Amino acid sequence: MQPEEIKIEINQLKLSEQLVLVEDIWDSIAANNAEIPISEWQKQELDSRYKAYQSGNMELHDSQSVHDDLGEKYK
Repeated sequence: MQPEEIKIEINQLKLSEQLVLVEDIWDSIAANNAEIPISEWQKQELDSRYKAYQSGNMELHDSQSVHDDLGEKYK
């Protein structure tokens, strides 16, 4: 089945069915995340950020404060 055909089928689903499908797709992606390619510069950036985190040189924010800040920014 081609992507356009899939989109047509998805549009015929109820919203609740579409949401279940999205969840299933994300679960499938997560289960196969070892297969997702990552470039060398992305690896280097992740390593750099992880080292900064480990050494305590990274400012961390809890999820609630991030949520609140974004809510204020995009009112």
